[in-house]
Amino acid sequence: MIGADLRGKAALVTGGASGIGLATVERLARAGAKVALNHLAIDPRGPEQASRLRAEGLDVLAVAGSVAVAGEAEAMVRTAIERLGRLDHLANNAGTAATDRPIPPADLDRLDEAFWKAILDTNLLGAFRCTHAAAAALREAGGAVVNVASVAGLGRQGSSIAYGASKAALIELTRGLARALAPEARVNAVAPGHVDSPWTATWPQAWKEEAANKALLKRRCTPDDIADAIFYLLVGARMVTGQVLVVDGGLTLG
Repeated sequence: MIGADLRGKAALVTGGASGIGLATVERLARAGAKVALNHLAIDPRGPEQASRLRAEGLDVLAVAGSVAVAGEAEAMVRTAIERLGRLDHLANNAGTAATDRPIPPADLDRLDEAFWKAILDTNLLGAFRCTHAAAAALREAGGAVVNVASVAGLGRQGSSIAYGASKAALIELTRGLARALAPEARVNAVAPGHVDSPWTATWPQAWKEEAANKALLKRRCTPDDIADAIFYLLVGARMVTGQVLVVDGGLTLG
């Protein structure tokens, strides 16, 4: 699996302009896959990164669209499949914390309807919309889906109650979709711990050090660490479906 040859295969990675998504795009493309890098229309990093990777000889195309918007998400998936010609792998990575600082559990007043909607539309419904739209192509290809959840969905405190709830629901959605797409396609999830990514770049250094110190491996995850796990579940693990792989360096055990 480490030396997997994905020439002739096609993949779609949502939220692929940075962080875990971009690392996943690169991991798949360097293995030979043709990859659609999904990005928000207002985010110039998507086309810029796709252009950079094409200059390196990789087969990457940029596809704009928000998974948080009903109709737009499905149209984006259809466009990606048309341009790719098929779909073997789907990484539902697009997500949001809807805040640049963790919200203490007791601060319920900050979890208003708009906040919940932003979280659930992206983190939960976005994954469903994209998988639903891609289901026929994935079944035809005997493909696989990986949803990017979080240890916050497994009982660890996340950036907010809403975020943790959305990731817990995403894990249950993973199990449901595994049943729905079987036996032709597989659906799994990864649950990252604290990741050194653009999402956490503005967090106080003390918080970052605390996360590293609490992990058994004494460091935070990198986007590449999570991309490796996503790649494994997409390309290998042929008898694994409906499961959650925790990738946190032992954070939840520390």
